[in-house]
Amino acid sequence: MKITDSPEAIANMNERFGKDSLIAIATVNGDKPEVRAVNSYYEDGAFYVITHALSGKIRQLALNPAVAICGEWFTAHGIGENIGHPNDPANAAIMDKLRKVFASWYSNGHVDESDPNTCILKISLTDGLLFYYGERFDLEF
Repeated sequence: MKITDSPEAIANMNERFGKDSLIAIATVNGDKPEVRAVNSYYEDGAFYVITHALSGKIRQLALNPAVAICGEWFTAHGIGENIGHPNDPANAAIMDKLRKVFASWYSNGHVDESDPNTCILKISLTDGLLFYYGERFDLEF
């Protein structure tokens, strides 16, 4: 089902991931998968991650943007893209949210907004499987 056809699925995704959420992201490095855990925030069919443009995940996504993610009884596929620096005016609206959502660790030295390589990874979901209190949601985004 399309997630837009299910208010219950939308509410479940927002409840579970519309906050600082740990997810695993898998990318492809040559012929091998690589996976790592990241802090993320979900909104409107996409996860957002603050990262570094020289990181392995961003370099791998430049060659192959396909990703798989999982966390808390949810697994999905998507397309990852570097949408730019946190201070880019085009990112102002999402960064207002990310700074609040990640407030417990964002300014403790983990993120350096003065570094031109600090960036936002956006993972636009294509399909996923969500389990919520015994109910299964097969989702298309």
